[in-house]
Amino acid sequence: MNITSLQVGPIGTNCYLLCDETAKVCAVVDPGGDADRIAAAIAKSGCTPSVILLTHGHYDHTGGVKGLLERFPGLPVYLNRRDVYPAGDPATQLFPVLPCPLRDYDEGDTVPVGTLTVSVLATPGHSEGSVVLECDDVLFAGDTLFAGSCGRTDLMSGSMHKMLDSLRRLAGLKGNLTVLPGHMEPTDLNCERSTNAYLLQAMRGTSHASDF
Repeated sequence: MNITSLQVGPIGTNCYLLCDETAKVCAVVDPGGDADRIAAAIAKSGCTPSVILLTHGHYDHTGGVKGLLERFPGLPVYLNRRDVYPAGDPATQLFPVLPCPLRDYDEGDTVPVGTLTVSVLATPGHSEGSVVLECDDVLFAGDTLFAGSCGRTDLMSGSMHKMLDSLRRLAGLKGNLTVLPGHMEPTDLNCERSTNAYLLQAMRGTSHASDF
């Protein structure tokens, strides 16, 4: 397994290529923009993309989908159904309608990437359809867990109470997993369990925003 990261789109979202170097295929996680740069990184990896995996539906995580599909027609795109809104809905300013049929995934689902298996953890809070993707000892955390922080919950379908429940669930995972967030630098669960005020609050079992 090899993982390449690059910052793309209007606010430097972390896009990841999850590569199975044996099967020579990769998943594109959260292509938030700059499809040309992502395609160049795919070519450099020597892998063929097999799937696009979205941790949630916000524009800064989906902005490169159209350009990638123009280069790789028919590539499956996964997004939790709770972050999908119909054309004309005001929510599409934040959750754009994507130019392809979407495959839904949710808690307990798995997606193969060559010989690798990506497991889906439902983690609402930043948005109702937010998920964290686990592969071996790595969490692709989207905008659920950041180094020293967590995703904002004041946008449409966000919830601080659900965020704390999701953070508590992540804190309870076994082992010191590497955390690859949607923004900023990577971290690991042990570091966040000991220093992240939001995760610590979640671990204490309270769920009141006023407690921060």
